[in-house]
Amino acid sequence: MHVSLVNIDSSSGEYENEEVKAAFESYKSKTYALTVPLRIVALRSSVPPLWIKNFIQSQGRRVKFRLEFRGTLEGIFSELSTTIGKGKVSSKLAGAADIISLGDTWVNFAISKKLIEPIQGVDEQDWFCKLSDKWKVYLRRNDEGKSDTEGKIWAVPYRWGSMVIAYRKNKFRQHNLAPIEVIGAVLKYLGASYNTSNIDSQVTGGRNAVKDELAALQKQVRLFDSANYLKAFNVGDVWVAVGWSSDIVPAAKRMSDVAVIVPKSGASLWADLWAIPAASGIATDELGGRIRGPSPLVHQWIDFCLQSQRAIPFEEEIVAGASPSAFDNTPLPKSKNLSKNKPKLDTNLIAGGVPPPEILTRCEFLEPLSDSASLDHQWLISSMQNPNHGFMHKLQHCILWASNALQIKL
Repeated sequence: MHVSLVNIDSSSGEYENEEVKAAFESYKSKTYALTVPLRIVALRSSVPPLWIKNFIQSQGRRVKFRLEFRGTLEGIFSELSTTIGKGKVSSKLAGAADIISLGDTWVNFAISKKLIEPIQGVDEQDWFCKLSDKWKVYLRRNDEGKSDTEGKIWAVPYRWGSMVIAYRKNKFRQHNLAPIEVIGAVLKYLGASYNTSNIDSQVTGGRNAVKDELAALQKQVRLFDSANYLKAFNVGDVWVAVGWSSDIVPAAKRMSDVAVIVPKSGASLWADLWAIPAASGIATDELGGRIRGPSPLVHQWIDFCLQSQRAIPFEEEIVAGASPSAFDNTPLPKSKNLSKNKPKLDTNLIAGGVPPPEILTRCEFLEPLSDSASLDHQWLISSMQNPNHGFMHKLQHCILWASNALQIKL
């Protein structure tokens, strides 16, 4: 489109003539077809469908919006590593997107491998000023991905939840078993933190006590798996399933005689976040590769996702998880109208799948392991080894499950 410029006499504050003034006012009132691209690669079922419609309406015709979904966070991370990690950009993969979904425990690795870039200008953004201090402290990282109070903001949460336990109530009644109080990480069971930096000095009984509890727990485990454990639970092969609330709660609603709880001792927390792939500056001849830098609409999208009204789909349980604002503010109980005709679930979770306040205070996000903690975890795994092939095969599943489901870097 060709736009003619007109001279305005700013010294006198008067337009040269009424005709020019009218033309200028008409020019200001027009909407031009200038589009700004915004491509997002998100985790499937993590973005409420209403968000997409409302965001496009809020931006009008200026946004060229493209939202693609992937089945797993591991899949997104794999695409990111394939593109950014190898120094090239493919327009079809997640590495060329403006924004991607990233699991919170992938953040430190993505930063250290330079797969994502820090979000610029956050201190001037309204969404950042409104973000809870708890989130800000957790999100600030240095260039190695480690927690740092003076670090940059590399990712922003848009939903979160906790590790939960689902169990078949009829089996517990049939065998006269007591209600579950604590199942989950052994460190939490022993009264320590998920993020214990030195087991010998911070856990009663040290590494040997943790090893004994691991051995006892292993005898009760039928399956270590992050992909098919809910199928085993659904058909009755196992009585108890431990996993993320985003996986378990929707599945449990489709089953009968199942309860879902957060242990009273607390649990690990998870968060899905928006992050920016570090594609800027990577030379590519492929058309469509994101070599122009992140879209100028990145902040608008983040601000949109963090607005208070975006919590409604979580509270109505259209999408599993909770809004970041629910981390500080106890959600209001669901109205009877919202709960009407929806499957009822026996659970101690409150609206939006959030642990009740008295339990939430005992919950923790999993932080990057210190060097000493990493050595402790390696020792614990090696202490469980046995020459029996069947056990070693099961142990490999254990390590895979621990890495993917608990997101502990061994």
